[in-house]
Amino acid sequence: MSSIYNKMLEFAKTNVAPYTQNVDIDAKFPVDSFEAIKKEKITGLIVPKEFGGMGLGLEEHTQTVLAFASSCATTGLCYMMHNVATMCIVAYGSDEMKKEFLPKIAQGELLLALAFSETGTGTHFYNPEISVKKAGEKLFMNGRKSFVTSALYADFYLVLSNSFDAQGLDNWIIAKDLNGITFQENNWDGLGMRGNASMPMVFEDVNVDVKYRIGAAGSGAEQVFNVVAPFFVIGLSAVYSGVALNACNTIIEYSMNRKYSDDSALCTIPTVQNHLADIYTKATAAKHFTLAAAKSGANGDADALAQIISARLNASEAAVAVCSKAMKIGGGTAYAKRIIIERLLRDSYAAQVMAPSTDVLSIWLGKALTNQPIL
Repeated sequence: MSSIYNKMLEFAKTNVAPYTQNVDIDAKFPVDSFEAIKKEKITGLIVPKEFGGMGLGLEEHTQTVLAFASSCATTGLCYMMHNVATMCIVAYGSDEMKKEFLPKIAQGELLLALAFSETGTGTHFYNPEISVKKAGEKLFMNGRKSFVTSALYADFYLVLSNSFDAQGLDNWIIAKDLNGITFQENNWDGLGMRGNASMPMVFEDVNVDVKYRIGAAGSGAEQVFNVVAPFFVIGLSAVYSGVALNACNTIIEYSMNRKYSDDSALCTIPTVQNHLADIYTKATAAKHFTLAAAKSGANGDADALAQIISARLNASEAAVAVCSKAMKIGGGTAYAKRIIIERLLRDSYAAQVMAPSTDVLSIWLGKALTNQPIL
C-alpha cells in the first residue's frame, strides 16, 4: 500500500479515532480532528505545489478519505467534500481566484464545503432551483440549500445556481458570513453520520460578486460531471469502504477476545469463522475495488466512470452487509453499544441515500455501460 495511505492511517489513529465516539454521541462536528488536519496542512493535499500544496490527485484523495473513514466516517466525508470543492478551483478557477484561495487552503487556513442539494430537486443536485438575478450592477442570490455538510464550520461553500447570463448552471464560491446568509441550526439529527453538521443554508438577497463564479458562465454542469462526480463518487466509495473495514477489524478483535467459561474464544466456532471470512472478503474487496477505480480515474481509462460508479455501489452494499453480519457476531454486546458496531451500522445506511443515491447511480451505470448519455 502507498506511503500516503499508511501515513494517513497513522495520522488518523492519533487525530481522528480518539474523538469519533463523542462526535457520534454529541452529534457535533469533529472540530479537534479538523484542527489537526489544518495544522498538518492536509487541507492542501490536492493543491498544486506552485501554490504551496502537496500537488497530489485522485488516487491520494481516495486513499486519504479511506484512511480517515476507517476511524471516523464523518471526518472522512467532510474532508472528502473539502477536496471536491478545492479541485473545482484547481480545475476551473481563474488565475486571480487560484491566487486568492489556493495558498490559504494549502496552509490550512481555509476549509471548504459543498452546498449543492435542494429540497425541490432531491438527489438530483445538478438541477438546482436557486437563482442569481441582476439588479442594476449588482447580483443577488436567493434560495435554499437543504443538506449542507460542515455547515458553519467551513469557511467557504460551493453553490450551484442557474446562470444569470448564460444557458446552464454556474458554480460559485461563497463566504459563509455574507449578509443574507443564514444556517438553520439544530436541523440535523441523523440516524448515523451524526457529526456532519448538515443543515439548510438560506440565501436571501445575498449580494455576490461575479469574480467568485468558478469557470466560464454556464459551465457548472461541466464542472459537476468532470470534477465533482469523480472526486465525490469515489470519495463516497472510500468513506463506506472505511466503514466496512472498521467493522471488520472491530469484530475480528472482539471474536478473539470474547471468551466463554471453558476459556474458548468466540472465533473458534465454525459458524463465526464463516461469518468472519465473509466479512473480511467483502470489506477488503470494497477497499481494493475503490482504490483500483481511483487509479483508473487518475489514468483516464475509457471505463473509469463505470468503475468509479460501480465501486461506490459495491462499497455501499458492502458496508451495510458487513456491519449487519458483524452485529450478528457481536450479539447482545454489539446491540447494547458496548462495541462500536451499532454506530457503524447506523453510519452505513447513509451510503444508500446520500446524493446521488445508489438507485440513481445504478441507472447511470447502466447507461454508461451501453454508451447512453447519463442525463
